[in-house]
Amino acid sequence: MKKNLRSALACAALAVAASPAMAQEAGTVAVKFGYNQIVPQVSSGDLSAPSLPGTKVDVKEAGAPILTLTYMYSSDVSFELYAGLPYEHDIVGDGAIKGVGKIASVRQVSPTLFGQYRFLEKEATFRPYVGLGLTYVYHYHEEGSAALTALTNPGGDPTLMETDDAWGLSAQIGATFKIDRNWFVDASFIKTYVKTTSHLSTGQSIETKLDPMAYNLSIGYRF
Repeated sequence: MKKNLRSALACAALAVAASPAMAQEAGTVAVKFGYNQIVPQVSSGDLSAPSLPGTKVDVKEAGAPILTLTYMYSSDVSFELYAGLPYEHDIVGDGAIKGVGKIASVRQVSPTLFGQYRFLEKEATFRPYVGLGLTYVYHYHEEGSAALTALTNPGGDPTLMETDDAWGLSAQIGATFKIDRNWFVDASFIKTYVKTTSHLSTGQSIETKLDPMAYNLSIGYRF
């Protein structure tokens, strides 16, 4: 009986010791929770007529918590889904109307599915990776300010705004740092290429390349 117990304990100890080496094997699933900051790199078109020539917009940065699910297809190749709480961006005047301040706000969620390649051995404490993904940007709860109405429909009804949803490509570079056989820290930088069009109730529209950069830091757990 004691011999069997010693054998069982020895097997358990070996399994625990082997766990770090298997932490990023094929079939491993991991979840991460963290924070993501989105910094749009805006290239704005002109607001369509009737408007002051050179009327452009800029979009301010915003941050929100994120939740990520990762599946290891092999010890080097993984698929990762990014999701999170909504981001709320302020839209301000630029170009000919630079200095008027906030003209609108919009909320968005932008889930992204990445295919990733991880470098170094699967047992490594530090593993850099690169990824390429497809992003869907869903815009909602657009609100125009009094300044927008004053610019586009002075003395009339408040100007309403609607922003088209959009698809974009995202490139990613990041790294994980293993804390123990289950817990790890992850950080990454993401560049997304996406453009959209906003439509006003006055009949005007404006095209905008958003092309945001994103920085995130998360704590993760492998199953």
